[in-house]
Amino acid sequence: MQLHLSTWPEVEGYLQSSTGIIFPIGSTEQHGPIGLIGTDAICAEAIAKGVGEATGAMVGPTINVGMALHHLAFPGSVSLRPSTLIQVIVDYVSSLANAGFSRFYFINGHGGNIATLKAAFSEAYHHLGCLDHSQNVRCQLGNWFMARGVYQLAKELYGDQEGHHATPSEVALTQFVYPEAIKTAPLNPEVASGHSIYSAQDFREHYVDGRMGSNPALATPEHGQRFYEVAVKELSESYQRFLAEN
Repeated sequence: MQLHLSTWPEVEGYLQSSTGIIFPIGSTEQHGPIGLIGTDAICAEAIAKGVGEATGAMVGPTINVGMALHHLAFPGSVSLRPSTLIQVIVDYVSSLANAGFSRFYFINGHGGNIATLKAAFSEAYHHLGCLDHSQNVRCQLGNWFMARGVYQLAKELYGDQEGHHATPSEVALTQFVYPEAIKTAPLNPEVASGHSIYSAQDFREHYVDGRMGSNPALATPEHGQRFYEVAVKELSESYQRFLAEN
């Protein structure tokens, strides 16, 4: 069930059997010369829908914009400040906790969201505690790209050319989801890696085409389907374990 395609009586009925909900969260940021700007949100949304179908979970609307301040020197990138994203998450969780949801599982497609989401969970627990609603609310983060099977498959297919941003694994998944939007462009075989990330201008200076040690030209839609299947399986198991926790 997708929350935005449900009616309130349907949600009320769902809550009779489960208080869990999945939220896909990604980012709207550059992904190199051939990666879609919506890559992180596209991947999280597709996998979240798959997990929802596999587990019977309610899936909330995709949070498309995340914490991507370091990408803003590339046209098309959009970011929330960490403080803004924290408040967005707190408001999402608080709204639905008030209705009876208590297990919030965020399927994340963007590494830059991780620290902010963990801080947001702490803020949410504190906020709900002040309202006497926190005793049973739990939040968990599932980073699809860090799943064991995903990591192993990327290593098998791409080796060191997987890199750390605009990776062939995430590009392959977007190609599987949106084959009509596959992009091509010449890629310099020399790609930067290993530089610390500071300001957006510093990022653009060191990673001139937006890639971080990656070769997304290796991606194929067939690879993307394999990543999708592995990620859905592992995160479905993770979500079900999360629901079973006290």
